[in-house]
Amino acid sequence: MKRMARSSLSRRTVLGGLATLPGFLPLAGAAETATLAQAFTKPAARPSSADQVLNVMDFEALARDALPPAHFGYIASGSDEGRTVIRNHEAFADYEIRANRFNDLRHLSTATTIFGAAWKSPLYTSAVSSMGAFHPEAEVAVARAARSRDAQLMVSTGASRAPETVAEARGAPIWQQLYPTDDWAVAQGVIRRAEKYGCTAIVLTVDSPGARNLETLKRLTLTDNRECANCHTTESRKMWIRSPIFSGLDVSRVTAVTPLDLTPAYLERLRAFVKVKLIIKGIVTGTDAAIAIEKGADGVIVSNHGGRNEESLRASFDCLPEVAAAARGRVPVFLDGGIRRGTDIFKALALGASAVGIGRPQAWGLAAFGQQGVESVIDILNTELANIMRQAGTSTVASITAKSVARRG
Repeated sequence: MKRMARSSLSRRTVLGGLATLPGFLPLAGAAETATLAQAFTKPAARPSSADQVLNVMDFEALARDALPPAHFGYIASGSDEGRTVIRNHEAFADYEIRANRFNDLRHLSTATTIFGAAWKSPLYTSAVSSMGAFHPEAEVAVARAARSRDAQLMVSTGASRAPETVAEARGAPIWQQLYPTDDWAVAQGVIRRAEKYGCTAIVLTVDSPGARNLETLKRLTLTDNRECANCHTTESRKMWIRSPIFSGLDVSRVTAVTPLDLTPAYLERLRAFVKVKLIIKGIVTGTDAAIAIEKGADGVIVSNHGGRNEESLRASFDCLPEVAAAARGRVPVFLDGGIRRGTDIFKALALGASAVGIGRPQAWGLAAFGQQGVESVIDILNTELANIMRQAGTSTVASITAKSVARRG
């Protein structure tokens, strides 16, 4: 603790779930600094309801208190030292928002249209696996929150609950994230099941080609005094064994969640099979965006998997302008990774995103207060977005452009 007291970290770094580990302390020096005393200040008492929480980052501390160490480690962890997780947060601070006066803001609206559907705001809940580790109601609680806030929901292939149950709780078409596995027959079975329950988009994740080194998870697991084998064995941790969406499928030949031959030819094969919208998630370069669109993608998601799969040190937000330029307006470009404030959403929209997804924040809200926690996370972000839109003089989402921001320095 003496070592910790000598370090100064930005609020985003501290609240990124990683500064509790000694290995991350040398990362001090970001522009927005706070003493550790300020960063770890807690309210006099734990909030009794989700609507008492002041901002999205505060939900992380509440989730850490509510969860066993290993479960919190799962959602907090990044690859290797987790520097890309931190960069995902910090990248937004590289841009300033230009405030503009003398505007008619009487009819300000955060509404937008995606794939012809009206959205209340450009915010959706992205896919997070194993939500049952954070709350007994798992993805069903998230779906109910999305329903009450009229937010688009993307459900993970690794969801703890059957997709039909999640879709019913949402009460509207949802997006199905896809880990196709390395068995094409299994991929076909998952896609047909998703289309049968009424999903309107298949979201292929392309950033998971092999093993990942989740050091934070490993460190926190060592501090967990529970016996993990009481709940799950090594075999049952495999997504194709534990996840309900694979039930009824022959997974005996599956050895990985994604194929190692995920080539342009694979995209063509998938496009020919998928009947609904096809979105490619995990795009971080203009070259790959161009390939995805050429092979028939209806949309691309700029994402580094929250820094969980790669230690590239490139934030999703850093990659957005390049991908948006390559897309040339032909398809919607989405972004996830590091969204913690309404100002983050605004900046993403300014640099070319059509909408943004949240991963960890929904899990924090779920762990802390269940459905109400997820609802509050969505409410806070939408309120903050509306607030900064007023200051920027942008009364509609469409009016947020590159001229709305300026790169620092």
